[in-house]
Amino acid sequence: MARRVVVTGVGLVSALGVGTEETWKNILAGRSGIAAITQFDATGFAATIAAEVKDFDPLRYVEKREVKKMGRFIQFAMASAQMAMEHAGLAIEPGVAERVGVYIGTGIGGFDVIEREHTAYMQGGPRKISPFFIPATIANLASGTVSIRWGAKGPNSATCTACSSSAHAIGDSFKLITRCDADAMICGGSEASITPMCVGGFAAMRALSTRNAEPEKASRPFDRDRDGFVVGEGAGILILEELGFAMRRGAPILAEVVGYGMSGDAYHITAPAEDGDGAGRVMRNTLADAKVLPEQVDYINAHGTSTPFGDRVETLAVKKVFGDHAQKLPVSSTKSMTGHLLGGAGGLEAGLTVLAIRDQMIPPTTNYQTPDPECDLDYVPNEARPAEIEYALSNSFGFGGTNAALLLKRYSS
Repeated sequence: MARRVVVTGVGLVSALGVGTEETWKNILAGRSGIAAITQFDATGFAATIAAEVKDFDPLRYVEKREVKKMGRFIQFAMASAQMAMEHAGLAIEPGVAERVGVYIGTGIGGFDVIEREHTAYMQGGPRKISPFFIPATIANLASGTVSIRWGAKGPNSATCTACSSSAHAIGDSFKLITRCDADAMICGGSEASITPMCVGGFAAMRALSTRNAEPEKASRPFDRDRDGFVVGEGAGILILEELGFAMRRGAPILAEVVGYGMSGDAYHITAPAEDGDGAGRVMRNTLADAKVLPEQVDYINAHGTSTPFGDRVETLAVKKVFGDHAQKLPVSSTKSMTGHLLGGAGGLEAGLTVLAIRDQMIPPTTNYQTPDPECDLDYVPNEARPAEIEYALSNSFGFGGTNAALLLKRYSS
């Protein structure tokens, strides 16, 4: 019999709250975490808004002497992992340590540290470069640091697949457990890229919203007047466990992971395939992995970045995969409130999808005011909605045409 995998803990850090339930409460209330950038002087930038994590104190999660060794993305991962571990009530005892792994993705890693240390070098030469520069920056140190903190000696890895990074990390963790390479995984993603070079770079591509005077209204997925995404930061970590492992220790079971798909567009470095081919195939692959029919899906947490082209292509892909059911299928984008966490997006959104199943509540797409004829699905506009959710899909698509999707299910014995 195939090993079943359940979610027992969720840890979220976002612009809507440093904490899982605080983030979820604000999501359901339709609040925005987007405001003017405070982490650097954005004067002269085309985009001067972002979804920053407010009031984050790393000392609540990391010893003082360790903070300087960690980029902000590692600090977010440590905080989210602690929340998820506490939520799951998981303690890694020596007898099970080799069966518990860590798999945390990021799109960029310590972008803030790279910029800071480069400035130090330019101003003072090589002697001014911190000895902690490399470990504070590289992508796998979120996974490495979390594993050290909790003594997880099982599989340890990190994905770096752009905006699909943390969805791939969760999906790969799911597969590690199903094939008996681990009994539990601490998995998800983290990103902290609200920096001059990141914001400036995406702005140079004309990918960002420039609705600077109305930051709360800037991210408007699927709306006719959308003009680009808003950079966000934060983390989303899930605890996945083999069902028997979770039941033996009396863990709370929030949802079950039943499907995972991957695909490549093989089309363009930044644009999705115009016919929705890659996005459609990853959803089909996920449903096939779970042996679930399209009409059984009750909700999609969309990639939905608020870019004119991306939202249209995702809508087209949903219609191709789900056929007539697409017109009855609620599809919402929580990026309308959290901004786009890049490599951390899939972890945050998978966590929100788990909570949607737990509470049988579909989060809204906020700022949806003017329908787009090419985006004609039920986007759950502006207000959360109670619903019967048996199966929910979470989509993540990244630059380079890398796609991931996760299918989650309401747990039943």
